[in-house]
Amino acid sequence: MQHDNAKTTLECPYDAIFFDMDGTLLPIEVRDFLIPYYRLLEAASERRGWDPAKLRNAVNQGIFGMYDHPSNETNESAFWRVFYDQFLGGTSPTSDQQEEFRAFFDDFYRDDFQHAGDGVIPNPAAARALSVLNAKGYPLFLTTMPMFPYSAIEWRMQWAGCDIGLFERVTTFDNSTFTKPHLGYYEENLALADVDPSRVLMVGNNTEDDLNCLKAGMDAYLVTDYLIDPVGFDISTVKHGSLEEFASWAEGLPSCSSTHALGWRDRADALRLGSGQ
Repeated sequence: MQHDNAKTTLECPYDAIFFDMDGTLLPIEVRDFLIPYYRLLEAASERRGWDPAKLRNAVNQGIFGMYDHPSNETNESAFWRVFYDQFLGGTSPTSDQQEEFRAFFDDFYRDDFQHAGDGVIPNPAAARALSVLNAKGYPLFLTTMPMFPYSAIEWRMQWAGCDIGLFERVTTFDNSTFTKPHLGYYEENLALADVDPSRVLMVGNNTEDDLNCLKAGMDAYLVTDYLIDPVGFDISTVKHGSLEEFASWAEGLPSCSSTHALGWRDRADALRLGSGQ
């Protein structure tokens, strides 16, 4: 019996698979997303009677704030702290102001935001890869840059033609305390998955943000359709190929029987992280 278990472990190389979204599952260039995103945000701001340029600057500064903040603070908390400071000129927000701003962004991400993806054509290989891995029993984590609420990521997965329900965990700004490429981002998610880093595959397209997982001891598959390589990485040193090639490669993987990552919400409570939606 011990021999059979060892053989099964050897045949199945991963206990969980982590996925990046932008440029990986979602076929979009960052600039092609940011242009309509800010256009829609500024239009919503103007309808509310706020200065669009002022709101845009406050959002930008809030985003920068999520890159560098105390590790015991969620990205959401860091965003709001910096946003309020920028928009209100250093004045602390009243409870009514906090409620107004949060309601504005809730409405924006629920309604307007969807149109930032108008014209995006999904790559069928994304849904195919997720479907086959889910059928094989692999716990899947959507380890996208955690700078948005769940509602925004839901829309983006719809643009990609993918079922967000296939993911056990989705990293959002309220359930994460680090961003990529911080090593802490990967360590945080590995701790939640409760698996050996060497038995986790990271699938992404950015040699800096995504392949920093290698420093955490993880394996990686670099999707090259929308490759971003700010560091001049030698991609021959890792698994790589188009998303179509990845889907075919995933079809060749053996089934997975690991259930470690399925209990991540209990571990999130212990680590004082939000569980997300």
